[in-house]
Amino acid sequence: MALSAKVFRLGEYIPFDVIYDKLSKYRVSEDLNGIVIERFFRDLSYSGNILKAEYVYDEPMEIDVGGEIKLLPRRRYALTAFTEFEGNIYLIILEKKFRANKIALALSEILFIRRDMVLEAYTTHEILKGLHEANPESTRVIYFDNVNIPNINKLALYGMSLADTTLYSRYLEHGYIWYVVFEHKETGYVVGVTRNMIIAMFSNITSDEFINFIIDHLIPLIR
Repeated sequence: MALSAKVFRLGEYIPFDVIYDKLSKYRVSEDLNGIVIERFFRDLSYSGNILKAEYVYDEPMEIDVGGEIKLLPRRRYALTAFTEFEGNIYLIILEKKFRANKIALALSEILFIRRDMVLEAYTTHEILKGLHEANPESTRVIYFDNVNIPNINKLALYGMSLADTTLYSRYLEHGYIWYVVFEHKETGYVVGVTRNMIIAMFSNITSDEFINFIIDHLIPLIR
């Protein structure tokens, strides 16, 4: 199963010691229709340019227990990491898009007491285009969006179709590159990245290795 992550940018610079202090002190416990929901951070570590913490949170789930529907908490865990690059603080959340967005909103409130201070990070069509064209034989998949052909929202190239430079050039005339899956030259990892920095890692690596790869090779693509 692929590892998933999404990268965000903090809307305002905040020192790592302040982030560490706020996360270490955060713990919420609330009663929701008779069940206790908890949210807190654990296993905080700060080394070099990376602050990591595991976010532990409960989601209420409706479960059939002996024919009776009961509301019970389901505990979830998400690894988060903060890093600084060119004066900006970036947040990496190892979760799929929907949950990553919810956690980003929660972290915005924890760190800034506002819900609009953890922002989406973006790379550009031109950068993804350059990523493919610099080493086209390593690209596995390309998706195009903003397609100007009626009734077509997205175009895609897979496998051998990527070697067809005429087809690739034609698709470029009609849309922008939204998503690229490629084999990274230095590491050999197969990874997918979208313009809004949703990342899928298809190679078998650890979560820590995934975070280090994002910091070293993908955050520098952000504009």
